[in-house]
Amino acid sequence: MDSRRRRHRSQAEVLERAAALREAVRAALDRLPSDDPAVVDAVWQGEALGTLLWALQAVEHLPPYDRPFDPAEVAETGGGDGRLRDADELHDECETARLWHWRARTTAVQAAGGIALPERYASLDQLIAATAMRGAEQGLLPPPLRGDFRAYDKVYRQLSPAELAGAHSIAFERHRALNWLCGWGESWDDVPLDT
Repeated sequence: MDSRRRRHRSQAEVLERAAALREAVRAALDRLPSDDPAVVDAVWQGEALGTLLWALQAVEHLPPYDRPFDPAEVAETGGGDGRLRDADELHDECETARLWHWRARTTAVQAAGGIALPERYASLDQLIAATAMRGAEQGLLPPPLRGDFRAYDKVYRQLSPAELAGAHSIAFERHRALNWLCGWGESWDDVPLDT
């Protein structure tokens, strides 16, 4: 993805998107329990909502990328006074989300077999270790654990299928919300999620 900064969404746009997500999450929560994929996806949008609420300073901290927001809690949280965080803070968090989403996708690609590596890396594990270390050095990721991202108090490559699915959903929704917020895509429905 082009590293040049885009025009961030306006405060009004972010408040409007947060209100729409709040309604979608509430409606999905009212339909639980459900195994309908649309309901499950709508509940996971609580991550996007929580991220936008964080951007609006209505939520003080983003949970770590292995800890989801409580969808019922964020669905009841207003937009506060709607003051967006500093553009540099938003950009850094967008990059953090991209790295977590990259790690989730890397696991999926690796499981499917075959991944083209940049020439300077002899293995995918080496690429992951370098990315984890660089992200930590830049203050975007926590310190790596045995050459990998740390998630659920263990090495990312050792996550269970349920943990992998959760980590991927968290990263996807936060990456989408932050890319949209930072001006990528024409609308919420066409936000690029390149990793």
